[in-house]
Order: sequence, then structure tokens, then C-alpha cells
Amino acid sequence: MHTRSEPAEREPDISARPPLVRELLLVAGLFLVYKLGRQAANGHVEEAFRNAGHVWSFERAVGLPGEGAVQGLLLHSHPLVETANTYYAAVHFPMTLGFLVWLYLRRPLHYVWARRILTALTGAALALHLLFPLAPPRMLHAAGLVDTAQVYGPSVYGDTPATDPMANQFAAMPSLHFGWALVVAVGLIVATRSRWRLLWLLHPALTLLVIVGTANHYWLDAIVVSALLAVAFAALRLPRTPLRRHLAWPATLPAQTYASPAYAPSGARR
Repeated sequence: MHTRSEPAEREPDISARPPLVRELLLVAGLFLVYKLGRQAANGHVEEAFRNAGHVWSFERAVGLPGEGAVQGLLLHSHPLVETANTYYAAVHFPMTLGFLVWLYLRRPLHYVWARRILTALTGAALALHLLFPLAPPRMLHAAGLVDTAQVYGPSVYGDTPATDPMANQFAAMPSLHFGWALVVAVGLIVATRSRWRLLWLLHPALTLLVIVGTANHYWLDAIVVSALLAVAFAALRLPRTPLRRHLAWPATLPAQTYASPAYAPSGARR
């Protein structure tokens, strides 16, 4: 008679979960620093347009496809382009926030790792925003692209980019929309065990098509943030901890063990 061994069940490691109030203050503080930093980088209009011309010329020189090819697909349908604008405006922050909340509750160790990755990536992006202001392709006359958010809506940006009080519109390089989407996808693939978990890669794939098709970012913006993220993943690796297992209690030896000659009573041996 054989005993059945149950598969290991992963449980949240409560000891790895940081205090909630501290995390709320930390995340809010990081977000505030990021917003203030982006505002500090605002106003470099001439430099941003000059850099945009350089990026556009570089992409064509190395043979990257024109951003207009993706936008052309969206412009065939008003509902499609409006959906893309809505995805750009409404999915970025809620998806990332929901990802962090779920990790905090269900995978605390992964939460700490993901928060560090996001912090490192966002800090590097902010530094690049300060060093390399860049006008998005929707503003570049040579690109000949449509500002889909302004034409079809909804839009998250003001009508006057140079004085927009809500966001720095000259911070296209790198694309944190795409970078954060990659962190969410990789984080959920690593933290979950479903056979369908690779489908989370659809989130950054859709995000890439949206940011390019709406003319908010160049291909190069996504390439640069991917390189930054690769460095962050290499430098900040997820610590490994053993899984907790549910063991039968009391632990017993298999029945056939007692039936072996080694465990037979001395009087029964021949």
C-alpha cells in the first residue's frame, strides 16, 4: 500500500512583508519626487525638438520602421484609435498599482523585489529626462503624424506643451509606459505558476503598439527603457527562499518499509 504525496503549495511569506504604512509613505514619496523631477525637467523646448530630429534621423538610418506604419492601422477605425488613447491614458498607473498591491498581499518577497526594480528604473528614467529632453513624434513636424489624443480623445496632456502644469511632455525618452508594463509582465510571470502566465506579455506588447501608434513615443524610447530594465534585473535579483510545504502529521514510513526483512522481528527471520 503506497501513500500519496501531495504537491507543494506556495504560501505567502508573511515575514517578508514590509509594514504597510511605511510602504504607502515610501511609494507616495517616490511618486512625488518623480513628478517634481519631471516638472523640473520641463521647459527645454528648443533642445527637445533638436533631439527629436536626431532620434528620427537615427531611426531611419538604422532601418527601424516608421512610427506612421502603426498609426496608419489605428486611423482606419475611430473606435480603435479611441481605444488606444484610452489604454494610454487609463491603464498605465492602475495596472502598475494593482500589480504592486497583489504582490504585497500574495507574494511579499516578490513585492520588495518589484518595488526596487521600479524605483531603480524610474530613477534612471528621470535622470535621462533631465539630460536628454525629447519632444514626442506627435510634435515633430517632419514625422507627419497625428496627435491622436488631441484629435480623437481622450487626452492626458494640456494644449500647450511648454507650460503644461500636469506633465512634462518633453520626457519621451525613455518610455516608462513601456518600461513599467514590462516590469508588470515579468513580475507576474515570475511570481505565478499558471501555465497561461506568459500571456502577461500581451500587456507590454499592446502598450508598445499604443505608445507608438498614438505618436507619444519613438521605437527608440522603448529600446532604451528595455536596456535600462535589463541592467536593473541583472543588478537586483530576486532572492530565493525555500517553499513551505504541507506535510502529513505524524510522518510515517511507507507500509512496504515495515514489510522488508531489515525491519522484521528477530524471531520471524529465517
